[in-house]
Amino acid sequence: FSLTDGDGQSEHLLPVCEDKACQKSAIYLTKLGLDQWIPILQDFRNKDTLWGFVPYQNDKSSTGASFPITLHIGDYNMDGYPDALAILRNTSGSNQQAFLLENVPCNNVSCKSVRRMFKVFWELSDLNQIKDAVVATFFDIYEDGILDIIVLSKGDSNKEFAIHTLKNNFEVDAYFVKVIVLSGLCSNDCPRKITPFGVNQPGPYIMYTTVDANGYLKNGSAGQLSQSAHFALQLPYNVLGLGRSANFLDHLYVGIPRPLGEKSVRKQEWTAIIPNSQLIVIPYPHNVPRSWSAKLYLTPSNIVLLTAIALIGVCVFILAIIGILHWQEK
Repeated sequence: FSLTDGDGQSEHLLPVCEDKACQKSAIYLTKLGLDQWIPILQDFRNKDTLWGFVPYQNDKSSTGASFPITLHIGDYNMDGYPDALAILRNTSGSNQQAFLLENVPCNNVSCKSVRRMFKVFWELSDLNQIKDAVVATFFDIYEDGILDIIVLSKGDSNKEFAIHTLKNNFEVDAYFVKVIVLSGLCSNDCPRKITPFGVNQPGPYIMYTTVDANGYLKNGSAGQLSQSAHFALQLPYNVLGLGRSANFLDHLYVGIPRPLGEKSVRKQEWTAIIPNSQLIVIPYPHNVPRSWSAKLYLTPSNIVLLTAIALIGVCVFILAIIGILHWQEK
């Protein structure tokens, strides 16, 4: 599940085969308040070729490896609407590839109620060159907030696998915020005055509110490590795209699961978060949200260097003018 329509609520995504041979595939969506599943992708035809999900073979006698139908979610273009990676096979069974599903505005009647849909990127040359792909997922290889792609493909013998990495060279003036929620635990009793960092934990929920470039309120949310089975391969942090808005995040909320029977919500809020930064949240102690701490890490980009050079240049120019005027007056 992930955010698809920018309202701050998370939705459930369900990739399905509508027949046993997967001749007809679809992706459905539902969320809180909807009493039905809405199709957000049903068109898997590229020119004269019909594609579909790869059906899971639960046959132990089969020699080849079979992988469950799984969508891997990530915002590759940082527009604030998460995209997806999926493994598709043409219906003749002669080719199996990884494809990028872009989150775009809905253009048909079936998905009008949720306003967004997925569109398959058929012509991505780097992905198209990797044949017999079995798993594809997002990964921030350069730790720069831009999600790259990792693809696992199988060889002719079905026993040898190869890992391919594709750098995301999507150039766009967009911003992001990277959030990781740690466990806030020690291996034993925590020493005094030392905040326990721990490791990343499954289950935290992150939500932000900001103002976009047009002045409208924009919400975004995501769950950390929401899935553990079916080759989830999720990142231990969340990269939330902010689009082309360079504004501070007005509010960023972080919540963690609470024990069964406890009624108080474990949630904390931070304000004025700088874009293009990484926020590490330490929820310690778990049951006292006001004591939680957050570390903000900001990696200066080339824009900061260029801005500094421009500022120094302007100052030198002004000083030169002042010096010339002083010299003439003297």
